[in-house]
Amino acid sequence: MLRVIEQDTEKLIEKIIENYPEKTKKERKKHLIYNDPECTSSICQIKSNVKSRPGVMTSRGCAYAGSKGVVWGPIKDMIHISHGPVGCGQYSWWSRRNYYTGKTGINAFGAMHITSDFQENDIVFGGDKKLEQLCREIREIFPLAKGISIQCECPVGLIGDDIESVARKMTKELGIPVIPVRCEGFRGISQSLGHHIANDSIRDWVLGKVKGILEKETPYDVLILGDYNIGGEAWSSRKILEEMGLRVIAQIPGDCTLNELTNMPRPKLILVHCYRSTNYIARYMEENFGIPWMEYNFFGPTKIYESMRKIAKRFDEKIVEQTEKVIEKYKPLMDSVIEQYRPRLEGKRVMLYVGGLRPRHIVGAYEDLGMVVVATGYEFAHRDDYERTYPELPKNSLIYDDPPHYELENFADALKPDLVGSGIKEKYVYHKMGIPFRQMHSWDYSGPYHGFDGFPVFARDMDMAVNNPSWKLIRRKGR
Repeated sequence: MLRVIEQDTEKLIEKIIENYPEKTKKERKKHLIYNDPECTSSICQIKSNVKSRPGVMTSRGCAYAGSKGVVWGPIKDMIHISHGPVGCGQYSWWSRRNYYTGKTGINAFGAMHITSDFQENDIVFGGDKKLEQLCREIREIFPLAKGISIQCECPVGLIGDDIESVARKMTKELGIPVIPVRCEGFRGISQSLGHHIANDSIRDWVLGKVKGILEKETPYDVLILGDYNIGGEAWSSRKILEEMGLRVIAQIPGDCTLNELTNMPRPKLILVHCYRSTNYIARYMEENFGIPWMEYNFFGPTKIYESMRKIAKRFDEKIVEQTEKVIEKYKPLMDSVIEQYRPRLEGKRVMLYVGGLRPRHIVGAYEDLGMVVVATGYEFAHRDDYERTYPELPKNSLIYDDPPHYELENFADALKPDLVGSGIKEKYVYHKMGIPFRQMHSWDYSGPYHGFDGFPVFARDMDMAVNNPSWKLIRRKGR
């Protein structure tokens, strides 16, 4: 695979930002770099996790989105109250494809929207009484719900409602845990703080306070953390781990129950899928319970084999041997997928802009198909995310942090990617530009893309996007 891209990325960056005012140009230049995996000095480090410039059209979300929409929302047997006006809750309602088992409205509630529907009177006089009544109604209407979380929207923090007191009172009255989450959207600079707040609420209100059930422990117990089961990818990961001889005692939060949350102190190893959104609780478990954690990547056969072997080395020879048998079992399938699709995708250029882990994790899957990632970046990454990204990319590839749509559009014009992978906010812009696009937040109604089950779907979808004959009917400027 080509590990050096023949493009003058530094010159391209200068050209794109030259239209900015001087102050903006100076600031944005710190968020744009060309990749040099061997460079360790500060000039190779991109600036990240700072407030977006006022007036810039950013793709970031808010702390409420990071908590309700990402970490808490997929926990299926709890009711998650959007506490505030109806708008934010409506936007977050089933906006991610977090698959789950169960009967919606009976013992699973992921696709339901429950809101306190703040009105002007609630802003003026406070919403605590309304919240108490809502909790009572939830307990009456949904008796199989195992708990309630209170996901705060901006007005709740601005008027100073005491949701913690309400939570303690309702927990005692209703006999189920009621968990307050101070994730008002104005907190922090992106959804990233919402992840952190959600992790802290699990630490403070669940661990050691909610009693769970795990009949017995084994030496092979593992816990999947930070997999949201989008399109069923957590199920695909679980299948691999179980075939290796491991026992998955919880997958958090995709298709997760409250009981699984309580089992977090029980595994022998925590496997972290999305580092950005769950590393906080993983570190806490290591520091306070002595449970080691490691990241894994099941996107594309190269990374799958590599991660499986790294996981197996944490256990005994029995698991190591079984892991090699599993790899041997699935390798013919993976080879056949590559043989089918690589000739059609070889050398195609990919431009990515996603959140969480995908700007780096899916690079290997593209490279397995012979594709080249010429540019990638994150909406809300921190410095340690980028440090994990540099080694995954070819030299001279473009890396951007929180780019406005002006930059994304102009980079696409200059780099001429054959495929763009990003989110729903970018999708139709690139369609209008005549550039093939895949929605890499929730797999464009497809998936999974993860694991041995997912790679054939991934390869098919990338081929379907890039080689769709309809693109030949669109006039594309300069292409």
